[in-house]
Amino acid sequence: MKKLLMSATALALLLSASASRTFALSGPAAQSAPAAQAKDTTPPSYDMKPQSLQDFDIMHKKFVDLATAIPADKYGWRPAEGVRSIGEVFLHIANANYNIPNLMGTPLPAGFDPKTFEKSTTDKAQIIAALNKSFDSAHAAIEAMTNADFNKPLPKLGPDANYGDVIYILVTHAHEHLGQSIAYARVNGIVPPWTAEAEAAAKAKKQATPEN
Repeated sequence: MKKLLMSATALALLLSASASRTFALSGPAAQSAPAAQAKDTTPPSYDMKPQSLQDFDIMHKKFVDLATAIPADKYGWRPAEGVRSIGEVFLHIANANYNIPNLMGTPLPAGFDPKTFEKSTTDKAQIIAALNKSFDSAHAAIEAMTNADFNKPLPKLGPDANYGDVIYILVTHAHEHLGQSIAYARVNGIVPPWTAEAEAAAKAKKQATPEN
């Protein structure tokens, strides 16, 4: 009788372990594992074309506003020897606004030499004009693209690269050097115009709000 009870107990434990293992393999966690590994086919929540144009146009305005706010005699200022001056950074941006879209085949302007462009002038008005022309040119290149063009392969940049990567580089490059330009301006005691406007608006609002 004792042996029979022991055998029954062992059988019950074996069946219990087997059932637990079966549940673990077929339960919610196991069922969700393949789904988690599956390729995400969810459509993007926004179109890259209008978003990149909007962001790029904001960069355009900020660069020109900042370039306008910086006095002409500061355009030659540089933080150290061998580093781009304020004016050269602005020309570097203009240079990239032509060169980066050129990766997709957008033609360069007639007579444009990317090797000498960044030192082509120190004149403030000419540099601002160059910024405007380059941003307008890059904007037109993006505007001419279709949504499908953003997925167009560009093997020379990498096995999985496409035209959308070029636009991503274009926009992030502008962001990078806007930050640099803001730092240059601040070191020279110049407040970015959009910051000055925000501070003035906040001050006016505070003055207009009666104190309790």
